[in-house]
Amino acid sequence: MSIRTKVACILFSLAAAAFVTLPAPAQVSSAAKAQLGSRTAREGFINETQIRDKFNSWREDADARAWLTKMGYRPSEIESVTAIKPHNDKSDVVVTITSGGKTFREGISIKLVSGENGFNQIDKRWLSHYRRMWSMPPPVESALSLFVGERPPDRPSRRPERMFLSELSNEEKRAVIDFFETNRSRILRDIFAGDGPNRANWLLIAKRSAAGRESAIFQIEKAIEFFGTGKIEITRAGNLRIGRITVQRKGGDAGRETARMLQFKINPMEMLRKAN
Repeated sequence: MSIRTKVACILFSLAAAAFVTLPAPAQVSSAAKAQLGSRTAREGFINETQIRDKFNSWREDADARAWLTKMGYRPSEIESVTAIKPHNDKSDVVVTITSGGKTFREGISIKLVSGENGFNQIDKRWLSHYRRMWSMPPPVESALSLFVGERPPDRPSRRPERMFLSELSNEEKRAVIDFFETNRSRILRDIFAGDGPNRANWLLIAKRSAAGRESAIFQIEKAIEFFGTGKIEITRAGNLRIGRITVQRKGGDAGRETARMLQFKINPMEMLRKAN
């Protein structure tokens, strides 16, 4: 074997050894999962499933017992608690409580935040759905269709695909504001509580952060009053504000059709700060 060949073999062997000692993708994944699990434990509330599980473990879970107490139940008198996650309902978790020989069903809407400005969506639908729900008159639907971009701008606008409410005529602006003012109670009830067997009776706000966790649960009527009370107006950004609620075009979604949906958003931290 020539010297050149021997050198090539040695280099190949060294490269192979270096290759096999590199961490395997599965090993990296396992370490990442372990780190994620540790972070999850520190941060506390992560998702609705965890909160459901906390209710199901209410005997051992101090948070769940505190929530049940706030909801008017005495833990010492509770016989059983069963929590489930329904699908496509206002309630993220439905809790069935047996106490004093009676059974009660409580729907809970959950908002998870991780910072002081943790804006959360409370409702999002196609404009046509809201039109049917609230018997929206044609002038209002027409104005909002320009706002969400279902119709392209019919006059100068700062965006080619849609218009902002601030760019509409005074007559159109007034029609939109008057509609939401006249129907305020119904609209707020629908976007916060919904209807049917899984309507929300409670709003649970949970903050998750590396520094710790905090939470509070409120009657849905109190949440509606807190967020929905105040002036209805068009903002400088061209959206609609109802009290502490922002009404906007959903946007995003890489330009897909769903970007044109109408969206209602709140900052749950505003109410959590007040409670704590």
